[in-house]
Amino acid sequence: MRIIRDSLFIDPSDRGAVAAIGNFDGVHLGHQVVLDVARSTAKSLDAPFGVMTFEPHPRQFFAPQSPAFRLMNAEARAHRLEKLQVEKLYEMPFNAALSALSAQEFASQIIAERLGLRHVVVGADFCFGKGRLGTADDLIALGEKLGFGVTVVPMLDLGAGEVSSTAIRQALEDGRPRDAAAMLGHWHRIDGTVIRGDQRGRDLGFPTANMSISGLHPPKFGVYAVTVDVLDGPHAGHYGGAASIGVRPTFGENTANCETFLFDFKGDLYGASMSVALVDFLRPELKFEGIDALIVQMDADCAQARDILAALPHG
Repeated sequence: MRIIRDSLFIDPSDRGAVAAIGNFDGVHLGHQVVLDVARSTAKSLDAPFGVMTFEPHPRQFFAPQSPAFRLMNAEARAHRLEKLQVEKLYEMPFNAALSALSAQEFASQIIAERLGLRHVVVGADFCFGKGRLGTADDLIALGEKLGFGVTVVPMLDLGAGEVSSTAIRQALEDGRPRDAAAMLGHWHRIDGTVIRGDQRGRDLGFPTANMSISGLHPPKFGVYAVTVDVLDGPHAGHYGGAASIGVRPTFGENTANCETFLFDFKGDLYGASMSVALVDFLRPELKFEGIDALIVQMDADCAQARDILAALPHG
């Protein structure tokens, strides 16, 4: 997959794609329906299959002090889109200049002139242009005028309401990772680089791989059964584990992070890229009176997580 971040200086080979447009936070099942339509349209037109998205997320641009809300960072989103066979990822810098474009200016300058898209695919709730005043119907009319095709895909409803990033965030806040996964079409993952922590886990007999959750919507604080993909380095592979997400209240005031204990693993993961998939919520974060009580609970957590992971379908 090729990532294009500059629409002003674009290679001619990157023009003429069929592109799905949206933020695609989480790349959930509703997004995947849009992507499926774009992929099939690209095939029928013998054109590259592309996605246009925005970085930072527009909500992050307009309200930088608001609580973290993203389900995945830009790298995790790109990794997921590549798995879905996207060939061209147009990651548009969302800045003051882009946000000031009217719906007509966005369609003419970005879609038609700079990227030269042949066809675009959007969800029925798509809004664009300054003040989000442009609608999917407006895009259809502009496409007819400017020479690109438009397909609008209805919102996906699984029977319990429309699938949305908002509903997924709520499921994670409630400690319901399996409900989130049902809407995502995959486990919710925390992706990032393993960083150095306080190394308390090593002293307790549970060495953990620590990852920042800064900028991401925090799931319910507590302990989870997880599967782990180490994406690079000498220990690359798939593992089971237990992860604690939160502020570690037993040890005072701390910045929230994700600490994962990989089962049956020995080695150094500092600096490795890792992806932690939340499978089940085991218990909320607790403050223990002493280290011995914490170790007893961690033993119980790991045993429960092993049983949950052993019951997952494989293959």
